[in-house]
Order: sequence, then structure tokens, then C-alpha cells
Amino acid sequence: MNKIEQLLQQYCPDGVEFKELREVCKFQRGTSITFKDVTEGEIPVIAGGQKPSYYHNTPNRTGETIAVSGSGAFAGFVSYWTIPVFLSDSFSINPEKKLLLPKYVFYFLKNIQDKIHDTKKGGGVPHVHGSSIAKFQIPIPPLPIQQEIVTILDNFTQLEAELEAELEAELEARRKQYEYYRNRLLNATEVNGKWLMNGVEVEWKTLDEVFEIRNGYTPSKSKAEFWTNGTIPWFRMEDIRQNGRILSDSIQHITPEAIKGNGLIPANSIIVSTSATIGEHALITVDFLANQRFTCLTRKQKYTNDLNMRYFQYYMFVIDEWCKNNINISGFAGVDMPKFKSLKIPIPPIEEQERIVEVLDKFDALVNDISIGLPAEIEARRKQYEYYRGKLLSFDVKANK
Repeated sequence: MNKIEQLLQQYCPDGVEFKELREVCKFQRGTSITFKDVTEGEIPVIAGGQKPSYYHNTPNRTGETIAVSGSGAFAGFVSYWTIPVFLSDSFSINPEKKLLLPKYVFYFLKNIQDKIHDTKKGGGVPHVHGSSIAKFQIPIPPLPIQQEIVTILDNFTQLEAELEAELEAELEARRKQYEYYRNRLLNATEVNGKWLMNGVEVEWKTLDEVFEIRNGYTPSKSKAEFWTNGTIPWFRMEDIRQNGRILSDSIQHITPEAIKGNGLIPANSIIVSTSATIGEHALITVDFLANQRFTCLTRKQKYTNDLNMRYFQYYMFVIDEWCKNNINISGFAGVDMPKFKSLKIPIPPIEEQERIVEVLDKFDALVNDISIGLPAEIEARRKQYEYYRGKLLSFDVKANK
């Protein structure tokens, strides 16, 4: 019998009482403030994100604070603070300390984090309201049991953080190793008047020789018929950030009415950001459109058998860096497009392209695929922690007598 079981037997052999959070906690809104009203300081401002939005010189919460982000993509995210903070677009949950330890309540809320996210309301900007969370029932074991749970989870959290930091460091080292070999495999050098890549002769072609080059665009947001019940993928930078560099669907979709004269961009094309956030790319495997931040590269028919688009997707990392270093700044930063179109790329024989893809796919999977390698180990550690947290916070309901 472990210590938790001993304490349960000692203090509550008939089970644990459950109450709704609103019965045992006070919900308190933050104070509305915008960045222009903030006086720079060292006090974190908790608004709608997972991290502080900015820093202020005055707190509106001190001591132990359980904060819940109120709106935006991360609405409902629960955080715990022991330093002074300023709650803006968020609210705090303050437990009755005679019944509940704040850190215990925090761990309980993190254990139901997904359920809290599911209470989001609103269309354009989702919101989470305290009144929704207040209905959740929390088990209230005696304080000595809560303290033992907090001690165990604090130790587990520290150990998990240390292990995760080691794995993240190892993963970063693997990424650097991967980038080194990727750059080495894709590097062409001149030897005795010939350009070679991995000992194989390459042919140089400009981008506009090999590709049809088109700009993306954003259909009018004021026309509901362009967006309502859309099924056609329309890609933005957020798609790359969330879903990677080989994409078969988008977060937002448009309708056929939104398509301009040139039609959809064919599948197996590359999008590369040439304004705003410059130097990011993805290979799109479906017919699509993209917003105006992207330049779209579609392989010309005559190069179908000469250029493997997966090879070119890897070579795009070289072009990404070129884009970042060749920017025109005239009101709005953007890549020098005449230079971009005349940029030369090395094209080795198709067999060498396929070999390069095979090698880099293995490296890429090891570093990035969540199902194998180090990322999977990191994810397994998180799942293990979540499992034990859930077990510790599971109680038999007190029987009515």
C-alpha cells in the first residue's frame, strides 16, 4: 500500500467528496489593458496565449495565481504563477484554502485541460468563460492527501522537465547534424570546369526555365460566397507552422466562385513565402490556391521526367536562405523577384535526385516524425506524466449514508 492509499484509508475510507468548482473557488476577471497602455516593466501580462503577451510594471495578482487565458487560439490554457502577474484577457481561479491547495487545483485543471478547451465559444475569436469551467466537479480529498499529490507531481514534473530538456538537446543536435548533411548532399562544386554534386555532374537551370511562377491571392473576405462551405484548399503561413512542409490539405478553404481566370495551382507544386515572413516553403500534393504572401512554383511539362519534386522540396531549403538574403525593402519587405526568377538551381540525373531524397527522408523521419525517433520519446514522456497525473487525481466518490 503506497502513501496515498494509506492516507485515503486513514482520512476518507468511504470515498472523496466532489463539488462544482463554483462552490469552492472564486472566479475573478482580469483587467482590460492594451500594449499601448502598458508601462514597460518585469511583470508578465497574461492575456490569450500560452506565454506572457508582454510585460508591465504593475501586477494585479500576487502570491499563488491560477490563470486561464480568456480568448484567442489558446483560450482556456491554464497556467500557475508564484510571482506577481497582471491578468488582462484572462481570469484567475482562487480556491478556498481551507478546502483546497492552489497547486492541487492547478494540477486538477491541467488534467482536464482538453475539456476546458472544449468549452470555447464564438466564431472568429474563440472565448472561454469562467462560468463554463465553474460547472466542472473537483474531488476534494483532505489537505494532507492533496499535499502528497502535489509533492509527487512536483517531483514528477521536475524529473520530466529534466529528461525532456536532455531529449530536446539531443534532438537539436540531430537537427544540426541533419542540416549539415542536407547542405552537403545538395552542394554543387566546380571541379575541372564541371559542376558536380556528390561526384555526379549537374545541369544548371533558372527557376523560370523550369517552373511556371504565379503569385497567390486572397479572395475577398466580404463575399461570403467565396468562403462558405468551401472545399478547395487555400494555404497560409499558418498551415506550414501547424502541419509541416508536405501538405495535402489546408486549415481554410474557398469555393469555386473565388477562383480567378488562371484556375487552381496544380498538385505537386511548391509554395514559398516571398513577402512578410520570408523564406518558408512547402510542397503541396493537391490542387490548390494560396494567399498573396506565397509565390507558387509549378514544374513545366518538359521537366516532368528530369526533376523530382521531392528533391526540389529539399533544395528549397537552400533557396529559403537565398530569399532571406535578397530582399527589397520599399514600404513592404519582399524578395527581389527578378533575381528570384533568374536564380539557377542544380539538376543532377534523376537517379541521383532519388538517392538524395531517400537519404534525406530517413534523416527527416528520425528528426521530425512524431511516430519514431526522439520526438516519439519526448511525446512518450509527456503521455506517461499525463497518465500518472490522471491516476493520482482519480478518486472514489464518497458514498451517501
